[in-house]
Amino acid sequence: MSPRSRTRRLSAGLAVVALAFAGVGTAAAHAAPVSPFAQAAAEPGILMNYVVNTKPVPIHVDRTEQAIEAAGGTVVKSYGDLGVVIAQSTSPTFRADVRLGKNGNSVQSVGATRTAAVSEGPVGAAAKPAAAKGLKANESVPALDPREGEQWDMAQIKADKAHEQSDGSSRVLVGINDSGVDDTHPDLAPNFDAGNSVNCVDNGVADTTPGGWRPTTSDHGTHVAGTVASARNGVGIVGVAPGVRIASVKVVNDDGYIYPEYAICGFVWAAEHKMDVTNHSYFIDPWEFWCKDDADQGAVQEAVRRAVAFATSKGSLAVAAAGNSSYDLANKTTDSASPNDGTPATRPINNDCLDIPTELPGVVTVASTTRAGVRSNFSNYGLNKIDVAAPGSSILSTIPGGGYGLKSGTSMASPHVAGVAALIKSNRPWLKPAEIEKALRVDADDQACPAVVDARCTGTTANNSFFGEGLVDALDGVKRW
Repeated sequence: MSPRSRTRRLSAGLAVVALAFAGVGTAAAHAAPVSPFAQAAAEPGILMNYVVNTKPVPIHVDRTEQAIEAAGGTVVKSYGDLGVVIAQSTSPTFRADVRLGKNGNSVQSVGATRTAAVSEGPVGAAAKPAAAKGLKANESVPALDPREGEQWDMAQIKADKAHEQSDGSSRVLVGINDSGVDDTHPDLAPNFDAGNSVNCVDNGVADTTPGGWRPTTSDHGTHVAGTVASARNGVGIVGVAPGVRIASVKVVNDDGYIYPEYAICGFVWAAEHKMDVTNHSYFIDPWEFWCKDDADQGAVQEAVRRAVAFATSKGSLAVAAAGNSSYDLANKTTDSASPNDGTPATRPINNDCLDIPTELPGVVTVASTTRAGVRSNFSNYGLNKIDVAAPGSSILSTIPGGGYGLKSGTSMASPHVAGVAALIKSNRPWLKPAEIEKALRVDADDQACPAVVDARCTGTTANNSFFGEGLVDALDGVKRW
């Protein structure tokens, strides 16, 4: 993936250039979000995907599937435990027809998952050739003679000291929900779990074809994977938790988009395959912020919330990047980058508009720090929005083809926290997701606001808008237990 700097896809992580939002302040924080795209009818014949929400009860799920078919739609995937059905239709009146037709009273909400036509075509169709889109210039800088001593980030979070006590356990499985992982990389192959890997980018339908979960146009997921669990094998670098297993959950398509159906597929897969921790270095497209009072966006926000809650209930802790727009998540005013699969237009938003999945309940939100220990200038922030912080500027990690590269972004910060969570789970396997999250927060080293007054940094040394409850601490994560 190429984590977007927020103007481009993978939110979580890349660009070192932060985007400033004009007019961000508290005055407009509660402005009602009015989307010029709300409920825009699809053009006749345009293939669109939708989430259709119902009660997580078999009879209601069945009736909802029937309502979809009666409205001329196709059921792509049904998640009975969530009460979420992914549907496909070319009808411009599908939203209304599915609610007003037979069995429509079982439908709670319905919303399009994107504003552009479905690029992968009808469900079950042959995959289209990969788009000729690569990474942005300078996103990845090959490192010469990489070695563990170059990993200042590991020292900053005391992972090097933690490794004297524990490298983590192979019982623990971490899902890399990203653009794919190169399992042939010598630093990743020893810890890679192919049997639990999957490709979710064909309309959100899980594809277990061997190798389908590998990267095609992006090195982002491989870089993230290396930070979590590069093996201690005398080759290259060492991850935060070099003894745990990793699986690739591919949720980023060849154009760099992470649509809701992909992300939902990934969360459910993680739940069903007993993943202890999952890392999400992205925001879900095409909206940087999904607003409740827009019918499409509200339905999607609810569907993804259910998927996260389901995964959490099955023992999977989600860790996510805060984003790279240098935006105050606690005081939202405008969104100028959405929809990124169409023509973006500035719109007023408020705090009911969420960056998902990072702002959903049960997700650990991670901000980024520099080598000097200060907030990375691109990192999103927000009082009681950021849980913890971790290194995210110029991080050395693995890239496809057996190489190594430097990347910057909250995408790079998040996997450090996922790795520490895996160490905690390794040492206390009975802990539930909420308990691991609590340990991450309690063990984090307090970070004060900058000595030079920065009005954006609010709160206390123990919990502020830049660092949350502090810099994640791998050593405390293993010592306490």
